[in-house]
Amino acid sequence: MKKRRILGITLLSIGGVILVGFGAVAFLFYRGVNFDPLESAYEENCGACHGQNMEGTGQGTPLVGVAFRHGESVEAISASIANGFPAQGMPGWSGILPETEIRRLAIFISERRADLSWDFKVRKPLEIPEGMVRSDLHDFRIEAFAEGLDPLPYSIAPLPDGGFLLTEKMRGLSIVSADGVQSPLVAGTPSAHADSLRLPFVQLEYGIGWIMEVATHPDYADNGWIYLHFGDRCEDCNDGGGAVSMNKVIRGRIDDGRWVDEETIWSVPVEDYSDMPDMAAGGRLCFDAEQRLYISVGMKGPANYYGIQDLSKPYGKIHRVHDDGGVPADNPFIQVADAQPTAWTYGHRSPQGLECNQRTGQVWSTEMGPRGGDEINLLLPGRNYGWPLHSKGVNYDGTPVEYGKELGITFDLADIEQPVIDLTPSPAVSSFAFYEGNAFPAWRNQMLVGTLRATELYRVAFDGDRLVIQETLIKDLARIRDVEVGADGLVYLLLEHASSGRIVRLVPVAETGA
Repeated sequence: MKKRRILGITLLSIGGVILVGFGAVAFLFYRGVNFDPLESAYEENCGACHGQNMEGTGQGTPLVGVAFRHGESVEAISASIANGFPAQGMPGWSGILPETEIRRLAIFISERRADLSWDFKVRKPLEIPEGMVRSDLHDFRIEAFAEGLDPLPYSIAPLPDGGFLLTEKMRGLSIVSADGVQSPLVAGTPSAHADSLRLPFVQLEYGIGWIMEVATHPDYADNGWIYLHFGDRCEDCNDGGGAVSMNKVIRGRIDDGRWVDEETIWSVPVEDYSDMPDMAAGGRLCFDAEQRLYISVGMKGPANYYGIQDLSKPYGKIHRVHDDGGVPADNPFIQVADAQPTAWTYGHRSPQGLECNQRTGQVWSTEMGPRGGDEINLLLPGRNYGWPLHSKGVNYDGTPVEYGKELGITFDLADIEQPVIDLTPSPAVSSFAFYEGNAFPAWRNQMLVGTLRATELYRVAFDGDRLVIQETLIKDLARIRDVEVGADGLVYLLLEHASSGRIVRLVPVAETGA
């Protein structure tokens, strides 16, 4: 047996079997092919009737490629499994399998129905649709804006002149002009580090010391301030040993291609740095109407559950500061002994999107769950969003999310803020934007939400005080890492792809008369 820990990931090899542990979550692989406990459970309990590939048999109906009369959600599928359809010959399983096992089966079936397998679509062919894309409220076309970017970009920030600031995780900060030309890297910014680990069976990169979100100050046209969120890396600087990193936010200006006037806005002591990959860092920023800055920090502790429920630790929190880094006097935990004074909310796993709705003053986030449990959340001050005590998903190995037992934390589910939208199965939700431009007027005050594994773009609208997914605007495009609205009111998507990153934009197609 050989055991090795790299970038917060434990690799354990026993003969031909590899156990990969990300924090407390484990995957099993044999000769490069993953063993999925949920698939095994399906084959054991359902495969004989519904087919090993869900294609259906003489004893049972197909489970893919057909509409479900009794509902498509995980909850509806769970109810169908539990209650059965005795008149059609399907028994109810509620007296045979525990509720947790039934939900596991429902998640697995819903993943297959949505084509959300272990393929993270890093290398799937990238084809930009030609011609018009039809949607409910606006038809549009997708056109290239900037090509040949690094395969792992992270964010874009619109500039008043029609260009964008661009961050690439392992390269740094640059400017894309209004005609789509990328500048050389801005000199003098924090270093980006490219010594990552790629796990071949998922084709994802794990590294520390990445450049993450870039954002402009609300008064950027007057003051020129640019905010940069990155993984601050150091070597052998704490008890963790080796290379470690932690989220840090700075601001500066760009003068003749150089980063100048740098100030630290938010940071933590090196004792809180860890070798947990920056993939788990969150790393997003947004400003509210009062020019307060919100900072998302994911599960960057030594494990994917450590410190997230501990108010004295920075991990798994949304933090709030003034634009100069000062702490607002009305932050919810400022009077709590030993708590992080900048903490706004806690209990977050992997917050991939963070936006302030300038129309309502509300703060929203998108968050990746484990296997299932992706979320769209309204962030309310002082609230607990549940990780790692509770999730509507399950761990990657199919076990329930209940780390409270391991941590000795008891809780009441009523005290956990539930997602406004639960995205199970997980599309790997990413960044989003509130649309307020003129190019697509019927989309105003709606969310445009990107995804990574699903490679889709959703339009999410308010229905009274609820949010509902109204429409999938784009299907089967590419991993959408960021969504922004440009100065021209067009929608810009930052795409991540093994061949190269690129920026595309949605351009409205005018209706023609009959």
